[in-house]
Amino acid sequence: MLDGMPLIDVHMHAARLPTLKPAWKQWAHDFGDGEVLDKVYDGDGRIDPKRFADYLDGEGVDIALLLSEYSPKATGVQPVEDLLPLTSHDPARIKAIANINPHLHHPVAEELQRQLDLGAVACKLHPVHAGAAANDRSLYPAYELCQAAGIPLVVHCGTSTFPGSSNKFADPVLLDDVLRDFPRLHIALAHGGRGWWYDAAAFMALSNDHVWIELSGLPPSRLKEYYSKHNWNRLTRKMIFGTDWPGVPGISRNARAVAALCPDAETAALVLAGNAARVYHLDLES
Repeated sequence: MLDGMPLIDVHMHAARLPTLKPAWKQWAHDFGDGEVLDKVYDGDGRIDPKRFADYLDGEGVDIALLLSEYSPKATGVQPVEDLLPLTSHDPARIKAIANINPHLHHPVAEELQRQLDLGAVACKLHPVHAGAAANDRSLYPAYELCQAAGIPLVVHCGTSTFPGSSNKFADPVLLDDVLRDFPRLHIALAHGGRGWWYDAAAFMALSNDHVWIELSGLPPSRLKEYYSKHNWNRLTRKMIFGTDWPGVPGISRNARAVAALCPDAETAALVLAGNAARVYHLDLES
């Protein structure tokens, strides 16, 4: 709990350092809190489960969703198996998100099912780092599995500066086909259209009950500027809190800043935890 409200961070990178390319480590250094990394990582570049759980306690995080990523062209390969020591240490609070890359995984649905069987609660697609469009028909079997299983699809929707990235694939219009063909599939737009697509992301969220603005990597002080063309009170009710940890000064600091922007306490509760609990099927009572 943070200031009496539940808090869910749906976008955290808890990778083993040896699996990461130098650009990722530089990003974490430039945008994150180096002292925190020193506290939670051990000498082998692995996150210590107890220290990480203690860190989440101090930040008021009730549930943390950790991302795997299979992006050898950009950040490297951070397999879902690396997250299992963390999820098994604190299973009620720490959960994994699957990742598929159509250039590596075939059949994609078989790989997604494997990761779901390991406990993943959502599927992440990273078109920019994978180099694949979200409407690529080779991904449809994975979308079918997500819709049938009732789990959300998280799609990176924003620019990336990592070498090897293909920013053209971040355009949310590429999800138009997916939304039409999978009408019951919840889609969280990670990074909320960062860069050139804020308006498109906001329009999609406001016009479709199954589309959500996921706030990772967006400074709270600029959110109203980014979405200035849209009804702020309506749009905040379609937002889901996430930080892009460790590329953030602090989880609780970010959460308090986001909550202060909300029009009322009810909306703040939705943004910080309620929407995520609904979309990702998370139990805040356990």
